[in-house]
Amino acid sequence: MTGDDTFPRHSARTRRFTLGDPRNFTVCADGGLLLFLRALSGSDPRTALWAVPLPDGDERMVVDPAAWDAEPLTEAEQARRERVRERASGVVAYSASAGGDVAVFTAGTELHVCDVDSGAVRSVPGAHDVYDPHVDPTGRRVAYVSADAVWVVELADGKPRQLVGEDAPGVSWGRAEHAAAEEMDRVRGFWWSPDGESLLVARVDESAVPSWWIADPAHPERPAHAVRYPAAGTSNADVSLHHVGLDGSLTQIRWDAVELPYLARVTWAPGGAPLLQVQSRDQRRVATLTVDIDDGGTSVVCDDTDPVWVELFSGVPRWCGDDVVRIVDDGAARRLVVGVDPVTPPALYVRQVVGGGDDEVVFLASYDDPTQVHVARWSRHGGLTDVTSEPGVHGAVAADGVVVLSASDLGHFGRRYEVHTTTARRPLRSLAEAPTVTPSVRLMAVGARELRCGLVLPSAHEPGRSWPVLLDPYGGPHSQRVLSARASWLEPQWLADRGFAVLVVDGRGTPGRDPDWERAVHHDFGVALDDQVDALHAVAEAEPALDLARVAIRGWSFGGYLAAMAVLRRPDVFHAAVAGAPVTDWRLYDTHYTERYLGHPDEEPQVYDRNALLDDAASLSRPLLLIHGLADDNVVAAHTLLLSQRLAETGRSHTVLPLTGVTHMAAQEVVAENLLLLQIEFLHRALGVAT
Repeated sequence: MTGDDTFPRHSARTRRFTLGDPRNFTVCADGGLLLFLRALSGSDPRTALWAVPLPDGDERMVVDPAAWDAEPLTEAEQARRERVRERASGVVAYSASAGGDVAVFTAGTELHVCDVDSGAVRSVPGAHDVYDPHVDPTGRRVAYVSADAVWVVELADGKPRQLVGEDAPGVSWGRAEHAAAEEMDRVRGFWWSPDGESLLVARVDESAVPSWWIADPAHPERPAHAVRYPAAGTSNADVSLHHVGLDGSLTQIRWDAVELPYLARVTWAPGGAPLLQVQSRDQRRVATLTVDIDDGGTSVVCDDTDPVWVELFSGVPRWCGDDVVRIVDDGAARRLVVGVDPVTPPALYVRQVVGGGDDEVVFLASYDDPTQVHVARWSRHGGLTDVTSEPGVHGAVAADGVVVLSASDLGHFGRRYEVHTTTARRPLRSLAEAPTVTPSVRLMAVGARELRCGLVLPSAHEPGRSWPVLLDPYGGPHSQRVLSARASWLEPQWLADRGFAVLVVDGRGTPGRDPDWERAVHHDFGVALDDQVDALHAVAEAEPALDLARVAIRGWSFGGYLAAMAVLRRPDVFHAAVAGAPVTDWRLYDTHYTERYLGHPDEEPQVYDRNALLDDAASLSRPLLLIHGLADDNVVAAHTLLLSQRLAETGRSHTVLPLTGVTHMAAQEVVAENLLLLQIEFLHRALGVAT
């Protein structure tokens, strides 16, 4: 399928206009060198490794990806990229020594070592099927995973040797299990000591985790692919942590793993003992521990509990001098805590820590406007200060006195990057392409709950004209759509220019407001739909351009669940829906995400029944398009197939679009382009919109 518009193709080719942005920053050499990744252009997915001497050196390409872009990927690397939503190619991940002189990466299945100063790259003979390599801080050796074991190669002699592993079904060393990688934001399974003489290594026993089989119906001659999937209520992986010496000596790290089975965070930085965060299965308790690597014992630094759940945060725990830094939900506030003392006011919503040092912490936060994200700094001597103040959405990486800032707002395309050192500021180039669409969004806070939303009208809108409405939410936990950044509104504007008033709403459960707002979905995802309806009616009262007789909704993942729920439960409001990769039965989604919000299915089956969609099938009276990638190992295709089966059994007409070989990302360029066009075609037809 093709169309006259170039935006879907342009968006797909540029990975939604993100190719060419610098990313994956590493500050090395005590703040004297910055390494990062950047694609060769805004439409070339091949990503190179770049270096900038600080404060005022010239950018230079260290590793050109052209030589190994076509290399095949291991099964483990494909899974890692799916977990982190990686859609580029070339050098998409790397590890660098503390001095920045050595960097390592995989190309296909092989290990490659780069001399950063000269740019010379060499492969390591004998290192095969390499996954997740990391050079030690001193730059002398590299550890990696291969065949479910952790291997080490001394760069001086280049001879790999297995450090730890075992030949046992379902057991691996050095990997992150599915729940950790997909839901806890922990994608690593081993960590070097600061002196490079030992490692902490996770042992993962998945023998009790159910095996699910992902088949390719378009190729019945190919065997199905097995994945260990911990569905809600079933067994999780048994994860333990071990201190491993370079001689293979092994000491298990001890904590109450029966009460706290989730290994959520591991950090091991210079100047302090290793820090862990471990979590109970019901997620109402998170303990922060220090580790004695000599005997494997642990000590509890802090023990956080909550009657609903304890949130996990990026960038913590970490040391600031002799104090442990955490982010803590304190009643209705989310605060930065150093040692035992909150150091931010209750009104400042802390999002994540992005770096710091012995006497300071740099973090992301929002003030009274959740659509804006700012960078702030707390220091022992200066207290709390703002690093960014201009309106918009900001990000940062900070270490050794260097802060790499990114900034985007509603007034310009893409992100701007700037490196701050103790003596200078310098821009960092972005090669991202500018889109052909210029969005015009009206940000609002509506209704009694001051629901944050954005309304985008067609460019051709004139006073007195009305348009069918398209709600375009994600609407669920851990994802915020209504942001003061132009990139958030490119696709909504293109949709609007196809003949819709597009409304995006962040309701209860989404981040950016306060902990109570996020916890409002506990046991009841239906409140997310209530907020979509309330926002729609509130905006329609203020804007007569919305035609409430023709309202559609579309979404992907949680947004797909929300879209399907909308036409099944509120056909009085919604007249058509496009549901992409929707969860339809939460018993088929993973433990860590689902049990946080809905509890254990054996203990609270009625909660799962109330939040599932299968029993609503007989109520469908509106056009519904279901889209699902058949290779999806996150929200498996069974969700759509089971709902379609129920709809067929109850005689309810609907449309299913299966995507062969497509995962949850739907990253293939031609698929991403045509999905937009196909959805518009369906919605035009369903709502009777003239084309």
